[in-house]
Amino acid sequence: MRDSEMIDGYLLGDPISKAEAIAALLAVRSPLPAAAPFYRALEAVGARAADEALIALRLVLAGKPPEDDRVRRLRALSAKARSEKGADRAAARAAYLDELGFPDA
Repeated sequence: MRDSEMIDGYLLGDPISKAEAIAALLAVRSPLPAAAPFYRALEAVGARAADEALIALRLVLAGKPPEDDRVRRLRALSAKARSEKGADRAAARAAYLDELGFPDA
């Protein structure tokens, strides 16, 4: 599983711990300059990092600006995917990936 898939899995409620997702992100770092501050923060705080920080980094890795509104939308979709079952969970997961720009993932 790629680092971005690990973070998506964690955020969407797959059986992946935050520590595992962060370790994957730190093990294979993107060369994008916009990602560097996030990596430094994750090194400093580890699993204590807010999910919003992980979402903002995920947006950067997807080539999207980590704008507050987009982070809030993804946070809400993450919470919905974690709390729902069946078709509602699948719909929240699909909306999350669509927001990242991966509608067919």
